[in-house]
Amino acid sequence: MRKKIVAGNWKLNNTLDQGLKLASEIVNMMNDEVKEDVSVVLGTPFIHLSSVSKITNGNANLHVAAQDCSTHSSGAYTGEVSVSMINSTGASHVIIGHSERREYHNETNEELATKVNLALEAGLTPIFCCGESLNIRESGNHEAFVSNQLSESLFHLTEEQMSKVVIAYEPIWAIGTGVTASSEQAQDMHKALRAYLATKFGQASADNTSILYGGSCKPSNANELFSQPDIDGGLIGGASLKSRDFIDIIKSF
Repeated sequence: MRKKIVAGNWKLNNTLDQGLKLASEIVNMMNDEVKEDVSVVLGTPFIHLSSVSKITNGNANLHVAAQDCSTHSSGAYTGEVSVSMINSTGASHVIIGHSERREYHNETNEELATKVNLALEAGLTPIFCCGESLNIRESGNHEAFVSNQLSESLFHLTEEQMSKVVIAYEPIWAIGTGVTASSEQAQDMHKALRAYLATKFGQASADNTSILYGGSCKPSNANELFSQPDIDGGLIGGASLKSRDFIDIIKSF
């Protein structure tokens, strides 16, 4: 049975105090309102990880994620944060390969494979992001392009390792633009990615892999998206910064 997952990505937002206030609101609202068995992940900036982990500790369905990790375990790499550092904060997840990291920091599929390996070795759950730009979508090569991201970064894993990975599909053309892929477009890509995973890891493994939708998901469209058979939740950007919106998305299953 695949997990239902809603992960928030705060990106470069919230001072320490603002982040603690938001996390506290989400915890309280989760406890009061959320009855569904949904795994909720808060993807915070590094400065929040330890404090937010303490706040969420009382709810078994609440988890904390770093937004990135280093390709290095330790050493003279000023400004980098290792998986062991992340693990030591109480965080349990790490977002890897977000489209903004790929675009602004030129992260390659090979580098992301290293990050996935390190995360798994540290006992962290990778939320592996993949997705295509508008020109690739319009060329008709979007399924092949995204499948290649999976193969180059994940297909070296064993089936057991793959069972610990969450995938987030991001149509880059629908991030921060207000444009959302239709539920049919999103479902078609999720179905294609699941079928591609099955070619490497087998159908049972593919059927047990949670694939999240990460493109302008909000309370008004979450229910339609989450009702699709191959969409197992969302990686939420802007709406995760408002506790009411985020909780309403969580309640959309």
